[in-house]
Amino acid sequence: MALIEDMFKTNAVTGIAIGAAALVLGPTLFPAIGRVLRPAAKTVIKGGLVLYRETVGAIGDLTTDLVEEAKRELEQGSAESATAAASAAAGHRESAREKH
Repeated sequence: MALIEDMFKTNAVTGIAIGAAALVLGPTLFPAIGRVLRPAAKTVIKGGLVLYRETVGAIGDLTTDLVEEAKRELEQGSAESATAAASAAAGHRESAREKH
């Protein structure tokens, strides 16, 4: 930016020449630059989408696996708790019969 500012400060003719060139070449130059940069921009956007999809997909797989694992542990814990409760109840009934 300082280079452009220095050009305008030192010589007004240089600034006018650059402005005129931009007016003349702008309509032909900018679309050409756009045609060249458009495929590159699309490639960058596609790469970002693929990266995002892979990252989110990996996170989704990880959370799905964790949820399934937690459900299995809860089910095992519930089954073990039910078995332990049944054993404790049976033991309590036997000790109650021994007292009588």
